[in-house]
Amino acid sequence: MRWWDRHGRKDLPWQRRASPYRVWVSEIMLQQTQVTAVIPYYQRFMKRFPSLKRLAEAPLDEVLACWSGLGYYARGRNLHRAAQQIRAQHRGRFPDQLETLMALPGIGRSTAAAILALADNQRQPILDGNVKRVLSRHGAVAGWPGKPAVTRQLWELAEKHLPHRRIGDYTQALMDLGASVCLPRSPRCEVCPLRADCRALAMDALHRYPQRKPRSNRPQRSTVFLIARDQSGRVLLERRPSNGIWGGLWCFPQAGSRAAAGQLCRNRLGLRILNRKTLPVISHTFSHFQLHITPLLLQTEPTPGMVMEDPSQLWYNPGETAGLGLATPVSRLLKSLTEAHPK
Repeated sequence: MRWWDRHGRKDLPWQRRASPYRVWVSEIMLQQTQVTAVIPYYQRFMKRFPSLKRLAEAPLDEVLACWSGLGYYARGRNLHRAAQQIRAQHRGRFPDQLETLMALPGIGRSTAAAILALADNQRQPILDGNVKRVLSRHGAVAGWPGKPAVTRQLWELAEKHLPHRRIGDYTQALMDLGASVCLPRSPRCEVCPLRADCRALAMDALHRYPQRKPRSNRPQRSTVFLIARDQSGRVLLERRPSNGIWGGLWCFPQAGSRAAAGQLCRNRLGLRILNRKTLPVISHTFSHFQLHITPLLLQTEPTPGMVMEDPSQLWYNPGETAGLGLATPVSRLLKSLTEAHPK
């Protein structure tokens, strides 16, 4: 705590006027994303949705549009669903019980505990990625933290070290220590307040803790984006299913191969291809696989007699300012197309 009083972060956007809602949004955004990347998204999100009520009332498209680019879009969908559940089941009041919070979409034990500790000073231990690393090294906890037995051991240590006062400050101090001192590579042990009794440091074995996740070959997948443009320069977009990759976002229609594009356009989309151009392949990395995307630029016109009435499809003008929740590769392709092929 003496270290944090001197060196800790005390002016992060969610620390100003801290409330359960503001801390909750920050904790969801910080899952699998670094603070520096989160801050501008957080500031835009809070400007658009300054209260839980505003978030619960907003259309999902508006929420996902504000989330676009941050990645891991299930977090944005769960944030929206949880806000609606709080409005419906808790009269719009943010729950202050651990189990109640954990019952909401997208909130696990550590996230729930962080909200209660940081916003309400409740005595709850947390175990996010930074804290796992600090505890693994300090206690020389063997094994990959993703294993249930190792996770249980780390939770026991998190509870054991929990103080009885200044819980919010202590929680932030642990996270700051992992983010600025107990780094994954090149930890700054010389300035660490825990160096005197860090077991990994004493054994000169920092590189062994925490143990890395067993390596596996990342699967490679491929798809074809059908960038269908009409005579006005609009492009056809489809809303993705709510689950799966880019769930709930707008994306280009996809085909298994370039050869299948003509049949898909004709039979499912009701479009006739006037000309086509294959653009360079782009790759997009997900947590569990890598996707290789072949963009196929198609100049199209409606097939006579066919009318598109699918509400999950729309013709989109890339120059429109109205926000849509777009998958990141779609946003980038639309931007490049607007610059390279202006109407």
